Formats: sequence, structure tokens, C-alpha cells
Amino acid sequence: MDTISRENNSYLPVAGVIVGVLALVLSGVALAKISSAKKEMAEKVDPLVQKIDEAEGQARNAAAAADKASGSINKLATDTQAAFTQVAQEIGNIRGEITKVQEAKVAPKAAKADKAGATKEAAVAGANEYVIKAGDTFAKIARAQGVSIDAITAANPGVNSGKLNVGQKIKLPAKK
Repeated sequence: MDTISRENNSYLPVAGVIVGVLALVLSGVALAKISSAKKEMAEKVDPLVQKIDEAEGQARNAAAAADKASGSINKLATDTQAAFTQVAQEIGNIRGEITKVQEAKVAPKAAKADKAGATKEAAVAGANEYVIKAGDTFAKIARAQGVSIDAITAANPGVNSGKLNVGQKIKLPAKK
């Protein structure tokens, strides 16, 4: 047997009890420290978590506002395009009316006496026709009618664009 069990030593059970009590005290202190650390961490972390939640809510609101603004911008672009189309149509109508007024103004001047003293009757344009006025060129006519020079030339193959006569009728191509 060993020496501890042979000796009648009464300190051994007392030392075991002291070690046990010390272990209980240390575990109680550790538990108290952990509890206070947990409480302190909660005090510091909870406001941060709350701030993160608020920032997330603000980001959601901003995203919703951006989506709404994008929809408004798209609607505005569509409405603006429709307005431009309507204005373009009105300008076309006004241009047509101006052309008619100009032609009506030139028509009385076109009736002039010829070399023999007889009065020439002014030429009147029919549908898809145009009566040449002083200073007209295919380029001016094309611009005024909203067609290309090539389209006018193709519609009038026998007409010399360099020698247009006042009162001469030419055909107008269909507008695209």
C-alpha cells in the first residue's frame, strides 16, 4: 500500500472539501462574469442591430421611391413622344394650309397676257399634282411637300428639273 493510505492523515478529506469549495466559488464568479459580459454585450449590440434594421427599412423605402420615379419617367417619356407626334401632325397641316394660301396668292398673277395679248388661264393643280411657281426647284418642292427629290424625279421621268416653267404641272409622289 501506499503511504497515504497507511498513515492516519486527517488533512486529506479537509483538503478535498477546500478544493471543492474553491471550485464552486470560482464557477460562481465565472458565471457572474459571463452574465455581466452578456448583459454588457446586449447593451452595445442591440442599438447596432436596431440601427441596421432602420437602415434596411430606409433602403426599402428608397428602392420603392426609385421604382415609382422610374415609372413616372417612363410615362412622361411616352406622353412627351405623343405630344411631339401631335405637334408634328399640326405643323404638317399648317404647312399644307400655307402652301394652299401661297398657291392662291400666285394663281391670279399666273394669268398674264401672252405675246399676242391674249390672257392665259392659270393652271390648277389636281390631286397629287403641283403647279410650278417662279423660283421653284425640285429641292424646294420636295422640302415643301415632305418627299424626297428622287421621288419627285421618279414620278416625273420626262421633266427636266433644270428647265421648269411657271404654270407647268408635275406629279407629286405619294407621301410615306
